[in-house]
Amino acid sequence: MITLVQRVLQAKVEVDGVTTGAIGRGLLLFVGVEHGDLEADADTTARKVAALRIFPGRTPTDASVREVQGGCLVVSQFTLAAELRHGNRPDFTAAAPPERAEALYRRVTEQLQAAGIPTATGSFGAAMRVSLCNDGPFTVVLTVRGGKVIARSGPGADAASAAPPA
Repeated sequence: MITLVQRVLQAKVEVDGVTTGAIGRGLLLFVGVEHGDLEADADTTARKVAALRIFPGRTPTDASVREVQGGCLVVSQFTLAAELRHGNRPDFTAAAPPERAEALYRRVTEQLQAAGIPTATGSFGAAMRVSLCNDGPFTVVLTVRGGKVIARSGPGADAASAAPPA
C-alpha cells in the first residue's frame, strides 16, 4: 500500500461539482492499493498516519494530526501503483482490483475514524477534482507491505528492506 501524505491548511474533493469530502487543517491522503496488500497494511497505514509528527509545535515536526485537532481527507489513488520503467505510458497492472482496493481504502478511513480523527473521503472510482492548500509544503510517501512500513530505497536505506516482496 502506497500513501502520499500532504499536510494541508484545507482540502476538498468534488465529484460532478458536488463536494463529497472536505477538511480544514490536517492531512490529505492519496491511498494506492496494490496486488497483495492486506488488511494489516491498511491498519498499519492508518496507525502510522495518526501518529505522524509532521505539524509544528516546539519544533517543526512536533505534533500529530490528532494533537492539532486536524482531520484527514482520504482519496483513493490507484495511479500511485503505476510502473514507469518501460515506455512512456504508465502500466497499472500492480494496482489491486477495484473491489479489493475499495475495501482496503475504506479500512484505512475506518481505522482513522476509530482513532478519533475526523475523516472525510472522496468517491471511490469516480473522476474527482481535488483542491488543496499545501502547508509547507510538507509531503511524504508512506509504503506498507506485510503490515510493516518499508524503507525508501536510496542512500541511507537498506535496499533489501525497501524492495517489495516477490
